[in-house]
Amino acid sequence: MKNYSYMGPLLAVGIPFLLFESLRNGLLYDPHLMMPNGHFYIVSIVATLSTILSIAVGIVGKRLRNIKVTILALAFISITILFMLHGLSTPHFILPETHVAGVAAQLSMLVATIWLWLSSLPTDNKVIDWLSRKHRYLLPSWGIVLGIFGLLCMLFPHVINFIPIDINPINWVVTVIILFLNLITSYRYYQTYRFTRFPLQLAIVYSAALFILSQYIMITGEKWNLSWWLYHLLLLAAMVVMIIGLVKQYAVKGSLAEGLRSLFVKDPIEQITSSASPSVKALVISTEKKDAYTAGHTFRVTMYAVKLAEELRLKPEQIRAIAHGGLVHDVGKISIPDSILNKPGKLSPNERIEIEKHPEYGYDMCRELGFMKDELSIIRFHHEKWDGSGYPDRLSKTEIPLLARIVAVADVYDALTSERSYRKAWTHNQAIEFLIEQKGIHFDPSCVDAWVNLCEREPSVYQYPSNAIKNNSTGFLLSSF
Repeated sequence: MKNYSYMGPLLAVGIPFLLFESLRNGLLYDPHLMMPNGHFYIVSIVATLSTILSIAVGIVGKRLRNIKVTILALAFISITILFMLHGLSTPHFILPETHVAGVAAQLSMLVATIWLWLSSLPTDNKVIDWLSRKHRYLLPSWGIVLGIFGLLCMLFPHVINFIPIDINPINWVVTVIILFLNLITSYRYYQTYRFTRFPLQLAIVYSAALFILSQYIMITGEKWNLSWWLYHLLLLAAMVVMIIGLVKQYAVKGSLAEGLRSLFVKDPIEQITSSASPSVKALVISTEKKDAYTAGHTFRVTMYAVKLAEELRLKPEQIRAIAHGGLVHDVGKISIPDSILNKPGKLSPNERIEIEKHPEYGYDMCRELGFMKDELSIIRFHHEKWDGSGYPDRLSKTEIPLLARIVAVADVYDALTSERSYRKAWTHNQAIEFLIEQKGIHFDPSCVDAWVNLCEREPSVYQYPSNAIKNNSTGFLLSSF
């Protein structure tokens, strides 16, 4: 993508806006097209596409453990049900002339906009954190609430009179809110897109821009005129753009057969890379290009940590979080200058201070991408120590999240057993002795005990990763993705 990719959304809004104003002000012929049946069918198409989006995005969000993706699904299920209500309440189609159609249209834009805006917030925001704890129930419960609301409106149309958001001046207040929130959403997603180049983020920028223009046309256009019909087409375009963005973002396997095959792979490396989300993969590749050592280290740490998590009998969701968080635990090193990151010797005190900022850099980066709380805890806290002398937050004992304590053991074990420019790799036994000595000082004693027992029982747990991945095998790791 070019640096001027912001021109796309501006043109996508600017051209229809000029067309609408030309029609509305008489520069172009603006015929009166009262077609209740046609209105119902167009609205139904938008609702159908939104249904497909909400289901697909909801499944993806659950699979990828990404709360932002789930919140996007809530935005589109809102459009689905409320816009469907808008279509069913078309005047003289099923119901007589009521406020239901107008209110439903306004609500669909407002509610979807609020969800889109929420999806743009960092994942450590208190509201997003609360939503992530309800992750499993969000979609079904919100769908039920909207479904009951729609049914009541169709059975008792007069109840909608208590929500007069389709009447001046309230509709203009709603428009200002929609404008403001969508501008914030567009800005946040575009700023993140500039770093990640994720297609779905750019699609959201387009959709948010189209929502703004759709709302403007909805309240300023003359009902049933050609210019008024434009907002329906713009919403249809927003759905199509989102579907294209979703396909580009998550069609990472190239074919259904390849996608299914990835569910049954046995190789540990391929199991980890197959389960990784596109955002995780993009960050891992960026990290590999920055530092070859970090590339091999990241994969080995992840495999060690996953095995240790299994030994501790963690839940599948926690093990998946370990896999995702382990792969990106050092992603903050992208922000560290090469002169420090690749220095062939001991670091100076100032250089050490700078490199110790990488957990915070990685945390700030990934919270903007929708990573869940467990993954974020690994990124930020994997250098904390049991006695409270670690960094960046000086946490101690069980203040340190369990997943971060697990990764800490795997991280140090791999660092000790890896060849570095300023020292030779330690043997497995030497590294184990160090871990045991540091029980209750650097490490959670239970995590060290579990790792020692696992290695004694299954030597392949530590032998396979160290043999399969060499420090300078960046090409091998990139090909895994």
